[in-house]
This record gives sequence, structure tokens and C-alpha cells, in this order.
Amino acid sequence: MPGYMNKNGQCLIESPVVQNLLKVQERLENTVTSNLLSHQHDRTLLEHNFSQIFDQVKSVCIAMSSNNTECQSLSKILANPHLEALVHAHNDIAHGNYSDTKLEESFEMDVFNGSDEMREITPSAIRMVGIRRSNNEPLGITVKVEDGLVTIARIFAGGLIDKQGLLHVGDIILEVNGQEIATPEQLQEQLKRSPESVTFKISPSSRDSFPSTSCFMRALYNYDPSQDKLLPCKEVGVEFKQGDILEVLNQEDPNWWQARRVDSPNSRAGLIPSQELEERRRAFVRPEFDYATKTSICGTKITKKKKKEMYHLQANCEFDKAELALYEEVCRTPPFERKTLILVGSQGVGKGTLKSRIVNYDPERFEIPLPHTSRPIRVGEIDGKQYYFSSREQMEKEISEGKYLEYGEYQEHLYGTKLDTIREVIRSGKMCVIDCNPQCLKMMKNAEFMPYVVFIASPTLDQLRYINEVNKNQTYGSRTYYTFDRAVNRSRRARTMQSLAEFYEDEDLQVTIDDSARIQRAYEKYFDLTIINSNYDKSFEVLRDSVDALSIEHQWVPINWIYNSD
Repeated sequence: MPGYMNKNGQCLIESPVVQNLLKVQERLENTVTSNLLSHQHDRTLLEHNFSQIFDQVKSVCIAMSSNNTECQSLSKILANPHLEALVHAHNDIAHGNYSDTKLEESFEMDVFNGSDEMREITPSAIRMVGIRRSNNEPLGITVKVEDGLVTIARIFAGGLIDKQGLLHVGDIILEVNGQEIATPEQLQEQLKRSPESVTFKISPSSRDSFPSTSCFMRALYNYDPSQDKLLPCKEVGVEFKQGDILEVLNQEDPNWWQARRVDSPNSRAGLIPSQELEERRRAFVRPEFDYATKTSICGTKITKKKKKEMYHLQANCEFDKAELALYEEVCRTPPFERKTLILVGSQGVGKGTLKSRIVNYDPERFEIPLPHTSRPIRVGEIDGKQYYFSSREQMEKEISEGKYLEYGEYQEHLYGTKLDTIREVIRSGKMCVIDCNPQCLKMMKNAEFMPYVVFIASPTLDQLRYINEVNKNQTYGSRTYYTFDRAVNRSRRARTMQSLAEFYEDEDLQVTIDDSARIQRAYEKYFDLTIINSNYDKSFEVLRDSVDALSIEHQWVPINWIYNSD
């Protein structure tokens, strides 16, 4: 038939193209047939519910675990929540239970428990997190209830959770070890029952997390977390004293920083008040009622009486406008010699004597800057030996230009310490020793002068009375000082013959003690060392050893001394 022949006269059925198509069709039919047989076999398997079989086997093992050790071991394995979740997931996939609506409805019932306030959470965001820990090791987290859900409020840097990095701030804790969690108390109870491992079911936070960088701060006040009513959890507060170095690990929270003390490297991180929170507290809480934050005070009562100062600082009011200093950022440096040694204290505590002794101890290392004066030069004096002599007009001009650290007037003559004389001592390679008014610390504590500030504190009245007697009869170079204990009997005999003049002298000594307390309260943040001068020899030894240690021990110095923003 011509309709079934090609142009070459060949039958169409015998064409190579048709033959190849027939082979392809045959292979497709064989594949479909095998798939149908396999599908029928799978349908017979799907008639069984693997979840029910798993639960039945687990029940049988639990019932027989008391008499059979193998059943007891198998029941522990089957009780693993991960294995149980795997079996149920396999069963749902095998039966084709892919309905998102059913999953979402059951999830909302479990989590919100019929609450009207529901947060938008997708089932795909739910995940399980397993944490292993040593016996009752703290996890290093705090939680809060937000919209009826237990949410991670903060994660402590260096803690167990922070090291593992599996949980984040803002994550919602739904279950712990398969038990629903609705309150922090329930969470704490479940954690107590799981001393070595715990499994969280959480909804991850949608907020972005940024890596926090640590820094070091010197505390400029005392803090007792047990007395702080604002602290959300007193157990995680970090107690510190004025002068302690703190490693601040996280400052994201505007009210509470995460920190730990450097002198306790193995201690866990906790909470300390932020600069902003402490400023607000001090703005609204009177100092006498602030039990959480105190500064140490030497001396007795706090008096409102103001004492007139002899010295005046140029533009001192500009420094007084500075913000409340509670923390000072510092960095650790290798040993080095400070440029200046500053001794501060009230009149009569012996700081002048200690200044002279430290210079005579090593004149090649220490030097006192010569003061300037406007009084006429006297017979036998040499300009640049006892004083630098200058005219009153010249000194007044330089004072107005801010060239003096401090100055004052005595018997109608000006006296003062010029900043250039301090710089000359520093350039000579020596440590400049200064006995100055505490107001000068605001000007001196910078990278140019790098001071080591020592506060000479007043001792008790009896001790101060004794060292004043010693100071009258002995010079700084003498080594024949009595100790206070050896002079007690002598002081008792002297009291029986106390005159009216001695009574007024005791009043002056009490003023010294009160003034010492006032200086410490106002300027303690500048002090590197505090020495209670109850004995000249012991005080000098402490001063000498502390200054010598600067050259052999690492130091914590203000960070702007090293990284100057200018």
C-alpha cells in the first residue's frame, strides 16, 4: 500500500525511527509496572502505625524493667526524646501527613494555652537544643516573661550557653525536657531536675545579634549587690571596691553591664550598674540612703562647713562641670616609670616630710620643682637655688595665661609652681615630686604628666598628736623615730598636764582629720595609693616600695594615656 511505504519503497513499520520508538515505549511500560508493584508493597506496610508500635514496645519494656535488666536498658533508650521525635516524624512522613494547618493549630494550643495574646510564630522556626553540663553548673542566662512567654533576657559572656552559642537573647523557651514552660519558676524547677543535661524546645529570636567587644574599667566607687534594690537578680551581681579593675564584657543593656573582676579570673560574669543607671540613681537618691554604692571615708563626721583654700586654679570651674565619673576605662601596660609623683593630703598629716624623705632617698631619681615668687631676693639667696624670683607683674601675667599649676599670696607676695618647671624636671629624666593642692589633680592627670597619686590620710587624733610632736623635734633624715605604741605611756603622762594651749591644738588636729575626710570623699577617684600616716618610717617604706614597683610590675593606666584622641 503506497500510504505505508516511504520514498525508498521501505515499509514504515520497518523504519529505524519507529523501531527505536517502540523500544522506548517498552521500557517505559516495564518501569511503570515495577513502580506499581512497589507502591502496592508500600501500601501494605503503611497499614501499620509505627508510632503505636513504638509506644507499645516502650510500655512493655517499662512494665518488665523491674525484672529484666535488658528491658530496663531498652526502656532508657526508647525514653530518649530525640528518638521518640524521630519515630513520630518518620510515621507522619510515611502516611503523608503534610497538612500545615493541623501542625499550626496543635502548636498554638500547646504554646499559648488558649491565651488571647498570641505572638506570630511559624512552626518551621521551632528547634530543639540540647545542653550538657557538669553537675548543676549554671547555664549563664536570665529570663523574663514577655507577652505570656518565657524569653531569654540576657546571656552572660563566658557562661556555658555563651560558649556553646546555641541560644540567643530573645529566644522563647517553650519546653524543657518535654515539659511546657510558662513561668521562670517552672524553668528553674526543670533545671534542678536535670543536673547533667537539659533539652530546650525554643522559638528562635528574630532580632539581630552583634558581637560585643570587652573593655576594662577601673571602678571609682564601692558596690554591694546584696543592698541594691534595683538589681533584678541579686545572685548574679558582682561586688567590687573602689579601685578594682573590671572586665566589662557586654554593654548592650542600657541599665546593667556584664562584667567580672580581673583579680578573680575564674569568676563568672555578673551584672554591675551601667554609668547611665548609676547617674540616675544618684540624681534621685540622697547619699545617706544609698546603701548599694558607697565611697570609703577616712575620718569622722561629714560636715557642711566649707574651708577656704589658699590656692586657686586657672579656669578651675571648667573642670568642675565634668560629668559624674563612676568608671574609668583603663588598659594594662608593661612596667614603666611615671613622670610625676603627687602627694596630697590635709595640712598637718606629714606629706611635706614624706616628700623630702623620698627625694633624699634617691636624689638621682627624684626632684622637687622650684617654686616662683614675687618677693625681693634676700641676702645669701641665689636665683634658681631657693626660688625663681620674678616681678609681681610678670607672675600675674603668666597666671592669667594659665602657666601656673597653683599659686597663692602670702604677706603681699605671690608664690606658685610653674608648669614649665615641672616639665624641666621630667625632661631631665627624673620623677618630679609634687606636694600640691588636691584641686590640681584635675589638671595633672593626663598623658603629659602621667602622675602616680598618693593620698596621705590622717590617722586618729592620738596618733596625729604624736606624729606632730615627732615632726617638731625630728627632721626627715633622722632614723630615731618612736613608734606610736612606744609613746603611749608618754602621751598618757602628758595628758595629765595638758594645758589650755594643748586643748586648742587638739581642736586644730580635729580640723585636720575632718579636712582629710573631705579630701578623700571629693578626690578619691584620682588616687593610686592611700597611706594612713600613723608612723613616718612605715609610711615611707610603703611609699618607697610602691614607687619602686612601678618599674617591675604591670600597670593599669587610663586608656587615653596610650591612645590619645588628639
